Amino acid sequence: MSGYRIIIVDDHPLFRDALAQALASSFDRLDILEAGSLEGLQEQLGNGAETDLILLDLTMPGVRGFSGLMFLRAQYTDIPVIIVSATEDAATIRRCMDFGASGYVPKSLPVEQIREAVRAVLDGGVWTPPDLDLEAAGDGETAELIGRLATLTPQQVRVLMMLGEGLLNKQIAYKLGVSEATVKAHVSAILQKLAVDSRTQAVIAVNKIDTGEWQKVAG
Repeated sequence: MSGYRIIIVDDHPLFRDALAQALASSFDRLDILEAGSLEGLQEQLGNGAETDLILLDLTMPGVRGFSGLMFLRAQYTDIPVIIVSATEDAATIRRCMDFGASGYVPKSLPVEQIREAVRAVLDGGVWTPPDLDLEAAGDGETAELIGRLATLTPQQVRVLMMLGEGLLNKQIAYKLGVSEATVKAHVSAILQKLAVDSRTQAVIAVNKIDTGEWQKVAG
């Protein structure tokens, strides 16, 4: 394989460097970029160069649970994403795949399996740990909610993330650089898509499938 551009997104520089070295030794002419946050990733993606794969950690500054993956799948639909995370439970992996990840690699795996996952996804496939039973980790209610969340636009995902922080419409409007009326329209659309009646219910719905704590989201 040759000529690929991959972005590694993780807030631990040592891990990024180790992963970059492991991949560079297995691929020819591999262009590897790094980002320590979702904002940094957006800067890399905004330079116009075509990206073949994103390796994304679930937990880092600006990201809560599945929100980073949700945003990427909504904003950059053509770029495959492999989650590389210390979390290894089957339910989390299943939810990431349901949200549109092309692969899931626990950080505890040997380097060769990480390379195998990257090769598989670059070839157009999907990859999860081979000894994992994802069917047993699913349930109908969660799948329905994930399907609803997947219909949110990138801006609606960001608004939902900020609702979870407890921000008011005025504060969200300031962070996003839009009017309060626009934020209200986004909130209304979110409630309709999630089939809930209030902002609080929307956050509770996300909490049913999410992991970790809301962290500060970069505006």
